[in-house]
Amino acid sequence: MADIFDRLLKNQGPLGQHRERAHGYFAFPKLEGEIGSRMKFRGKEKIVWSLNNYLGLANHPEVRKADADAAAKFGLALPMGARMMSGNSDHHEQLERELAAFESKEDAILLNFGYQGIFSLIDTLCSRHDVIVYDAEDHACIIDGLRLHPGHRFVYKHNDIEDCEKQLQRATALIEKQNAGGILLITEGVFGMAGDQGNLKDIVALKSKYQFRLLVDDAHGFGTLGKTGAGAGEEQGVQDEIDLYFSTFAKSMASIGAFVAGPKNIIDYIRYNIRSQIFAKSLPMPLVMGNLKRLELLRNHPELKDKLWDNARKLQKGLRDKGFDIGKTDSVVTPIYMKGGVEEATAMVMDLRENYNIFCSIVVYPVIPKGHIIYRLIPTAVHTDEEIALTLKAFEETKEKLDSGAYKVEAIPDMAEAQTA
Repeated sequence: MADIFDRLLKNQGPLGQHRERAHGYFAFPKLEGEIGSRMKFRGKEKIVWSLNNYLGLANHPEVRKADADAAAKFGLALPMGARMMSGNSDHHEQLERELAAFESKEDAILLNFGYQGIFSLIDTLCSRHDVIVYDAEDHACIIDGLRLHPGHRFVYKHNDIEDCEKQLQRATALIEKQNAGGILLITEGVFGMAGDQGNLKDIVALKSKYQFRLLVDDAHGFGTLGKTGAGAGEEQGVQDEIDLYFSTFAKSMASIGAFVAGPKNIIDYIRYNIRSQIFAKSLPMPLVMGNLKRLELLRNHPELKDKLWDNARKLQKGLRDKGFDIGKTDSVVTPIYMKGGVEEATAMVMDLRENYNIFCSIVVYPVIPKGHIIYRLIPTAVHTDEEIALTLKAFEETKEKLDSGAYKVEAIPDMAEAQTA
């Protein structure tokens, strides 16, 4: 008989295998100081492009006051217990009503976390007879929810409407054969890595030919897209055709929690059947009160979204003008695609952090194919023109080094020195 711990230690996983070299620098880094466009990393100030603080609400004075006042008045324990038993409040219900109205839906239910929320939402909605059709680049929380689905699931190529229709045809044929079940299509409003919007308009058009319900995860679109900030559905003019609209508070609201909005009878069903909420403690009151204030600012201060987009357009135009490949992003999410190995990416990240004081997220193998590097920059409403200019200059110079092969001879031993510095 094998020992479970022995097996785990022999195979640390695709990311865990690098933990000794990566921990504290590339993985689990510590950003310190007030949340903003500049924070400290290892004691030195960096321009930060890795925080989903889209509207700059994390340190907004009204938000800080609301958070502090609620903590002082209620503490972190109230309400005590799961909402169904003893953890409900007028404020929880007020936040749900306001979110539903903002998203032009009949009702909404609060969820404790985005990842946990949609993960368990899939389980709540679908039985073993139901078929799920989903985009190949849906977020990990969706994929993990699908893994627990006991029925069939069909994946379509990313944002490929022809393949989406093909998978709907397969799902329809299967359901007709088994004479039971329905179809749930899951996609995203904005895909968080590439930054492109989900093809919601064309997907909605397929409802005239196929019977299915549409669940949209709009974590990156909520607060950033649409005339009022209601998200990708509003941006594309199809909000009414989205059956269930899901988002998290972790992005534009710079907080904790999530929600799903839709028809009142379906939200009521979810409320009484979603196990991750029935058996979990309610959102603490300071988070609820803080999220009410954040939603108020999001609704009443469109200049925050305007500033975010002004910064995003300057950053993206600057990168394109300098010849960088930023893909098909049509959101504020800004990927930069480059060629290079893990060693080159390691040296380049260190150069950016240590010599240019730029901190941003990077993705390499095994998350993406070998030989590719993706930087993901997240502009916010609090970045400045100077910070954008310094970042563009840093990427231009480090790209020249990458293309010339300089990072192939730059030493990974330097990383070890940085780890102990």
